[in-house]
Amino acid sequence: MYHTLDPDKIIGTLEILVRRIHERFPGAGLEQVGHQLTEIARLTSDRAAELARPNYTLRILVWTILAVGIALLAWLVRLAHDLETSTELTNIMQGVDSATSLLIVLGGGALYLSTFEGRWRRDRALKGLHELRSIIHVIDMHQLTKDPSAFGTPRTSSSPNRSMTPFQLLRYLGYCSELLSLASKVAALYADKVRDPAIVDAVGDVERLTAHLSQKIWQKIELIQERLPSRPASDALGPKIGA
Repeated sequence: MYHTLDPDKIIGTLEILVRRIHERFPGAGLEQVGHQLTEIARLTSDRAAELARPNYTLRILVWTILAVGIALLAWLVRLAHDLETSTELTNIMQGVDSATSLLIVLGGGALYLSTFEGRWRRDRALKGLHELRSIIHVIDMHQLTKDPSAFGTPRTSSSPNRSMTPFQLLRYLGYCSELLSLASKVAALYADKVRDPAIVDAVGDVERLTAHLSQKIWQKIELIQERLPSRPASDALGPKIGA
């Protein structure tokens, strides 16, 4: 039970995180992003399970086409074996040529269909991963203006709102980092269910993206922690740092 990802656990962790964001920052845009990521996680769970199941209808169609092609080839071989005169051979060559062309078409169609299932899975998974990449960048946009180095500096008319206390900013950035980490786990569901090299590589790209963005967030968190003399215990600054 510990060697595969459990979609229900990921979704449950996301739901708890969204509640934590709501309790700390009610009505914040980050909460809505968390809701959307949770919904994407549910869709990804269903989609990955669907992609992992074999498409028997398509497989039967491929085998039927292959059987027809093999039967046609056997008929051509038997027909050539039964020829008795050069006249018969001359008259049938045109038919053999047409049948050979048909056999090539059937073989090409069978080859195309034999790879269609894998390509269909790959396209579905890549579309889902693109959706995840988009919301990952949305999460990054929410932390972009949360710059601890701007505390105490003069404001301009275009300066973003910086009404958070250092501890609140610490928690906000922590929530962003957690959302990024969970987004990478949602992406990993595709690689866990469908062992396609292209999908695995795309999931790896998503994981590297979230790791890079999370690293930038933790640089901000470390800067805030350096400026905090000690963890405040007042209600205004919030309870435990893990909340």
